[in-house]
Amino acid sequence: MDIFEKCNNFTEARKARENGYYPYFKPIHSGAETSVIIDGKRLIMIGSNNYLGLTQHKHVIEAAIKAVEKFGSGCTGSRFLNGTLELHEELEYRLAKFMNRDRALIFSTGFQTNLGSISTVAGKKDFIIADRENHASIVDGCRLSFGKTLKYRHSDMEDLERILAQSADDEAGILIATDGVFSMGGDIANLPRIVSLARKYHARVFVDDAHSIGVLGKNGRGSASHFGLESEVDITMGTFSKSLASLGGFIVGDELVIDYVKHHARALIFSASMPPAAVASTIAALDIMESEPERQEKLWQNTQKMKDGFTKLGFNTGNSQTPIIPVIIGDDPKTFEFWRLLFENGVFVNPVISPAVPPDMALLRTSYMATHTGEELDEVLRIFEKIGKQLGIIQ
Repeated sequence: MDIFEKCNNFTEARKARENGYYPYFKPIHSGAETSVIIDGKRLIMIGSNNYLGLTQHKHVIEAAIKAVEKFGSGCTGSRFLNGTLELHEELEYRLAKFMNRDRALIFSTGFQTNLGSISTVAGKKDFIIADRENHASIVDGCRLSFGKTLKYRHSDMEDLERILAQSADDEAGILIATDGVFSMGGDIANLPRIVSLARKYHARVFVDDAHSIGVLGKNGRGSASHFGLESEVDITMGTFSKSLASLGGFIVGDELVIDYVKHHARALIFSASMPPAAVASTIAALDIMESEPERQEKLWQNTQKMKDGFTKLGFNTGNSQTPIIPVIIGDDPKTFEFWRLLFENGVFVNPVISPAVPPDMALLRTSYMATHTGEELDEVLRIFEKIGKQLGIIQ
């Protein structure tokens, strides 16, 4: 059999393009603001993870420009060899201090952060116990590990304890891996119970706070801060591509753990380091996040407005507790039709179908920024109401 036969048989994307329902890889011709230009048309953006609205902030942009002028466009090597700049070490120091932990380690992308960290920490005799709705980067980090991965039902603490009890072994280590905020449903992990079970069964806790940094906790320190458990989570992971307005990822934890990952993670050792502009813009965004807590407050005001608005209109928003608010449609074709009509009416949103969500749970993933205006959000609700009634999703 020709190894490319699967490519020839993949027709779904071609059919969607032909029928005008293909929603992916849309080129944007403007900055990542509350509205964007696509195909010469301005749309309200409610599909971005730019939670604090910092990607266009003048200080972030100025920092990136100055870094390029001083250090150039790239580092030409890995952190392990010639790719460590003073900027990298400054950012790691700042992150560790900000997160109230011993040390931080930065990676070139958030995806690599999970791949490198999880696959390094969990060895061949160890168990990784993971939530079934974890992000794909956690899933792939588990796959790369030589440890055995077991999955518990989403946010089901009884199922987690059942698996922990079965996995208890004096010779095996256990790592519980979970998202802090789940990227599709917008719900928050039950960290208090997870930490309690970890203590009971002598496990360690790894939390992916990609969608929590800047959103939850004091000054946006994440889900552990939100629950007052900063010293109880063993490794917290975060990304720079969301609230911190750049690209890259990091982990924070105890000094010896971070040092071990630093010297063993293949995703770090064999990958080029973050470019100067990305590091400098992250530092600038962190400055703003610390000095302007009102941005986080405004983000939550916008979040509550939209959650209440969708609920009042009769849409199903699941168990969302954060600025990620899914509008659950269920049916794939109707979800794509809703997306198309939203796009035609000036709203950009992300349609999500299986396997990113469970079958029959297709949804429109909406997410909000601190910089959205009340007028923009009112317009989004008006358009959703119009199309929802048109398609028979709400009365």
